[in-house]
Amino acid sequence: MAESGSSEPKSDDTAGRLSGLAAIVRAAEGSKLPPVEEWNPPFCGDIDMRIAADGTWFYQKTPIGRPALVRLFSTILRRDPERFVLVTPVERVGITVDDAPFLAVEMQIETTGAQKFIHFRTNVDDWVRVDHWHPLRFAAGASGGVKPYVLIRGALWALLTRALFYDLVQLGETRQCEGAAMFGIASGADFFPIAPAAGLGSET
Repeated sequence: MAESGSSEPKSDDTAGRLSGLAAIVRAAEGSKLPPVEEWNPPFCGDIDMRIAADGTWFYQKTPIGRPALVRLFSTILRRDPERFVLVTPVERVGITVDDAPFLAVEMQIETTGAQKFIHFRTNVDDWVRVDHWHPLRFAAGASGGVKPYVLIRGALWALLTRALFYDLVQLGETRQCEGAAMFGIASGADFFPIAPAAGLGSET
């Protein structure tokens, strides 16, 4: 975009846009998670921001070193049908996500009566309890392995770290699902199949 009265392009309009996004979010910090699903501002193009498969956020190919800033931007992240976006009441900008936008880095087990519930913490300090609204899913990984994910919110998933998946598998059990014996994970009343109990390959 050129400055008024000049044909010289600005060196970088993205930095100003990024600062503006952060300012808008800070102004609304009273609520933990902004209602991004309710906002429908115009799309203003892509910015040079990427979330790597290991959960690291990059801006202009440089890691964002401030966890508080990463957390801030994660609260305005949304998955639209076409792309991942950072969204505020006044604009939407597209970003690149290599795999899942979040990484599950910690697991805790809650026991309530005869039931146990699995909880996960993400790399941006969101906590979710695995249930019907926050299910597990298991996608095909490299070399016939499995990649485990948990739904955090909206259409935003977290990939479990390899170590965490090994811990999760230790909680696995076999149940009948639609007439077949399936190995999977139970959390509360919900059961999430991983693979047929016969001939398991659980490594990611």
